[in-house]
Amino acid sequence: MSNYKSIAVIYGSDSSEWEVACRSGEFTASRIDEKYDVYEILARFGKWSVVAVRKSNSMRVTFPEGSQPEIDKTDFSVSILGEKVKFDYAYIMQHGRPGENGLLQGYLEMIGVPYSSCNAFVSAVTFDKFSCKTYLRDVDFISCAPDLFVRLGADLKEVAAKVSANLQYPVFVKPTDSGSSFGITKVKCEEELESAINCAYRESSTVLIEQGVTGRELTCAAYIDGDEVKTLPIIEIVTSNEYFDYDAKYNGNSQEICPAPVSEEEKAHIQDTTARIYRQLGCKGLVRVDYIMGDKLWFLEVNTIPGMTSASLVPKMVRTAGMDMTEFLNIIIENS
Repeated sequence: MSNYKSIAVIYGSDSSEWEVACRSGEFTASRIDEKYDVYEILARFGKWSVVAVRKSNSMRVTFPEGSQPEIDKTDFSVSILGEKVKFDYAYIMQHGRPGENGLLQGYLEMIGVPYSSCNAFVSAVTFDKFSCKTYLRDVDFISCAPDLFVRLGADLKEVAAKVSANLQYPVFVKPTDSGSSFGITKVKCEEELESAINCAYRESSTVLIEQGVTGRELTCAAYIDGDEVKTLPIIEIVTSNEYFDYDAKYNGNSQEICPAPVSEEEKAHIQDTTARIYRQLGCKGLVRVDYIMGDKLWFLEVNTIPGMTSASLVPKMVRTAGMDMTEFLNIIIENS
């Protein structure tokens, strides 16, 4: 017996990732079990509107632009044709702010609505790359590349001097709180550093300059099923680009090999490490962890709202595991 009847799938976002989030949200909504009433909510810059609804065991119905019912945020409800619906559960599919940095989670916690992802605090910590690395830097089961934290307004000549003294080129310059590789630049020499930092500032007021590490790019996902943290098959990402940038992710310039061609020992190590990171951070729902496997296993980042389009990494992992996507989403929903 299900704990919920009406599920709101919240997608879009206030960040550069909003279009990807829409595709992820639409795909997720289409795969949620037909036993639920599913409402698709496009949420951008404070305006939350129902764009489509699929009642239990019925066809999906869309609302044309201009007549999309707006969400009442006082109690997380909507009125459609005179019927007031108060949502039982929220499936968060917002990549970027506010659905990945804890703000949306905090709202749902305050009004007492269960949801699919990590709690507000964990979401805030994991969304900020520097904060997340700080939480993991001293554990004995993963390695973090050396880095330098920079805040908007810093003297960039001083920053360049610190990079030269403490890191080795190439380095990666990243917004601390952005995804889908927006604002990331691989910097091969000091002359390229300032423009890369300014590029990252367009996405965030804080920047991480990280020592480049070499090796194979791998990713693994974890989730809760009952009291057990389970992991999905590992994917190796092979790209013809210099790194797994936006173009490689979304324009087909990469191979995503699932299951990754790793030894049984490497597989066990990566999956165990993923589960340990999940527990260490206090995660909930579905989380994907990215790595570089070189002379050691290097931690890259945690994705608490991983991409969920038909071509995304997690659906490939689910298929490789021999699971049906609807069955998998049921596990996420019923264990939230």
